[in-house]
Amino acid sequence: MKEQNIAFVGIGRMGSNMARHLKDQGYTVSAVSDVNADLTASVAEELGAKACRTLSEVTAAADVIITVVSDDQAMYDIFTNDGDNLLQGASGKVFINCATISPQTHIDLAAKTKEAGAEYLEGCMASSISQAREGTLYLMVAGAEDTFKKCESLLNELSVNMRYTGETGTAARVKALVNMVMNINTAGLAEGLGLGHALGLDLKMLQEVFSQTGANSRVLETDGEDMEARDHECWFSAAHAAKDSGIAAKLADEAGLNLPLNAATQAQYEKMIEKGLGELDKSGIAELTFKGRNA
Repeated sequence: MKEQNIAFVGIGRMGSNMARHLKDQGYTVSAVSDVNADLTASVAEELGAKACRTLSEVTAAADVIITVVSDDQAMYDIFTNDGDNLLQGASGKVFINCATISPQTHIDLAAKTKEAGAEYLEGCMASSISQAREGTLYLMVAGAEDTFKKCESLLNELSVNMRYTGETGTAARVKALVNMVMNINTAGLAEGLGLGHALGLDLKMLQEVFSQTGANSRVLETDGEDMEARDHECWFSAAHAAKDSGIAAKLADEAGLNLPLNAATQAQYEKMIEKGLGELDKSGIAELTFKGRNA
């Protein structure tokens, strides 16, 4: 796989750091593209890659194209836009889609990719920016098993743990549930610490007690101190949390289930967006719960 050319479409926080890691490991990152032309030029210069002005240029310049864009519409755009898209001249190429999008979007795009004579994997990520840079992502991968085996060494280079979940769409379903539960935990922690603060409790003591009891969670480890200190540097934005809770809500509707905790959590993150706080880290949900903050 190292002898193949790798391209990235979407070189924001996650995509650019995945590209940097692969470059460090001896892979050729041949092309990059992003809606932000200045970012494209900067990252291309850093990596010695081609800064592509068109999507068809990306496909022509690479054997494997990794896509990390923001949402379903952005993903449809890069694969199906009239005039310029990634599937032009795509025969024989492999696409690995690492965005958090709806399962149906993966299914639709996998079908279109197959029609173009190319292969498609979903590589859903449950990790942060630093893990993208270090190659220690947790990946949930779905698609044709022979395509997975073909790309396994590359995916292992990006991850410390990886799970093949089966047919196209399954990884996105798992990722939606991961983020749904994470977001609920984050909202619950914010309310617990917010109430503790209002009651005059020492929050460091409270977090230590949480960590030794049934209130413990991974979110306590990653977000607890940030909630107390109001340090909401963005690792995973509130806007993305709202989107991902929304994906889970749609899946629940399709399954005929009522998920009140997910609905309440989604509403909180949407409220952050309404208040102009959508680009804060998800830990910024504490700004809605602590007394004296954003009334």
